[in-house]
Amino acid sequence: MRPSFARSAVLTYGTNLGVALLSFISVLITARALGASGRGDVAFLTTIAYLTAQLSTLGVAQANANFAAREPHLSRSLAGTSLGLALLFGGTAALILGSAMTVFPDMTGDAGKGLLLVVLLAIPILITQEYLLYLVQAHYGFGITNAAWLITPAVNVIGNGLFALTGQITVESAVAMWIGGMLLGTIVMGWAVLRRHGGFGRPDPALAKEMLSFGLKAHLGRAMLFGNYRADQWILGVMASSRELGLYSVAVAWSEVLFFLPTTLVAVTRPDLVRASPEEARARATMVLRGALALTLACSVVMILLAPVLCTTIFGEEFRGSVEMLRVLALGAFGITTLKLLGNALTAQRRPLLETGAVAVAFVTVFVLDFLLIPNHGGLGASIASAVSYTAGGLAAAVIFGRALGASASDLLPRPGDVIFLARSLAARFRPARPAPGE
Repeated sequence: MRPSFARSAVLTYGTNLGVALLSFISVLITARALGASGRGDVAFLTTIAYLTAQLSTLGVAQANANFAAREPHLSRSLAGTSLGLALLFGGTAALILGSAMTVFPDMTGDAGKGLLLVVLLAIPILITQEYLLYLVQAHYGFGITNAAWLITPAVNVIGNGLFALTGQITVESAVAMWIGGMLLGTIVMGWAVLRRHGGFGRPDPALAKEMLSFGLKAHLGRAMLFGNYRADQWILGVMASSRELGLYSVAVAWSEVLFFLPTTLVAVTRPDLVRASPEEARARATMVLRGALALTLACSVVMILLAPVLCTTIFGEEFRGSVEMLRVLALGAFGITTLKLLGNALTAQRRPLLETGAVAVAFVTVFVLDFLLIPNHGGLGASIASAVSYTAGGLAAAVIFGRALGASASDLLPRPGDVIFLARSLAARFRPARPAPGE
């Protein structure tokens, strides 16, 4: 049954806020207990696993989102084929990256070999979770995916908190908690597929070919987008220091709160956009974007003003360097909101290469600026590079979306009525129904 868009959006956004809160508490625990350098080591290792997994998905998750939404009877075959591809791609990625790190040890920063091995073995788990999450969401299974999202930060908070209280917390234990949470989240997604969507069929080579044919068109853009999110931390960890990465990771942790709104809206609008005509998709995507940009403006202003409290008061004087980084990163929220929402609409309308073009603008920008700015400006340079790249990518997405689906500039600019309409719609959705006369 198709759920209410407003209810799905509110619950999913609430989940993202819950994830943000738990993730923040986990970052706070590790930062306080391990210091900036230790926090930097944890960020570096988890970035390696997460970024490598995202680069290795090859767009299969995007294929699951479109194929399962348009042809639900394929779900069992999609699940089984996805599992086989996740093991294949994840194992191959781990082998290639491990070999590269052996040849080029500077890629590993200050991380130990044992921890790096554990991180590499976690890559297939992360890929599997990504594939199954998009498959379940194609059937409007936002409740179960929300639960899976919450598991990893919850495990991190509980595990890291216990280790910190007993004085046993280390970089190794923090990384182990993160991987354990990801594993539990993946198990939950697998359970959902077994119970609600027919289980896992036998891998289908013909279907795998179709999935990759579509997915690869979307993958380059998605890979570059995640590269924008995480590659700067890898580069910063190699070119600067663990301490500088620790400062930057705190700023990133706060700034990503601004990304939860577009991430939520991407998830809950995707099934509808896949089923919509181009005209309907344009109208829905632009309306959602306008409301999101208005809300992002308010949240960004608050974050910029409260940056000293968020970074220094909460994390300690050692993290004062994070304040300016956070303020700069907050300015990039408008670009990433536009890029994610309009890019999602293009891919849902079976035009993934157009989204890739917009993301490519952001990707090239951030890499060029990272290598120009990080050597002399460290984390602040990485912040400037990210904010500029997000803005460039958002502008590119707006131009491409307008040409592809016929939207004008005025269709994309926020209007006061959008926020009022959104508030009234949500209130109407959650207002208790009035009893009929005589009841």
